[in-house]
Amino acid sequence: MIVKQQRRARAIAMTPDEIDAFLAEQRTCRVATNGTNGPHATPLWYAWHDGALWLTSLSRSQRWTDLMADPRIAAVVDAGHDYNELRGVELRGRVEVVGEAPRTGEPCPELDGPEQLMADRYHGGVIHHDGRHAWLRLRPEKITSWDFRKLPADRQR
Repeated sequence: MIVKQQRRARAIAMTPDEIDAFLAEQRTCRVATNGTNGPHATPLWYAWHDGALWLTSLSRSQRWTDLMADPRIAAVVDAGHDYNELRGVELRGRVEVVGEAPRTGEPCPELDGPEQLMADRYHGGVIHHDGRHAWLRLRPEKITSWDFRKLPADRQR
């Protein structure tokens, strides 16, 4: 899949390696879905693996219902406190379900990497299959990034 190039703010955009490092170190993303009653935004833990954002979602949730009707999604991961520290990545595209839904642990080689990453980051290395969550993969169609630390000194507040 070809990722659309960022057109604006390229001077402060992260490089692909910077994006990979940033997404590997942050812990929470905010996901927006399209629902029948308008947008729905929620924070989620995630794994960044092989150029895809991997999410787990309760398979009986508003987010899941929204995504099964319309798989388009936007996810934002950001960090920083002061203006000249702000940085982040927005990923847009369509999600696909990977593995059984809900996930009970049936063999699925595509999930080996993401499940272990998620377990290492959030569960002390132990993979959990609770029979309530399922995996979603977002292969971004568009990535927009910003790193205000790259601003010239005269443009920093």
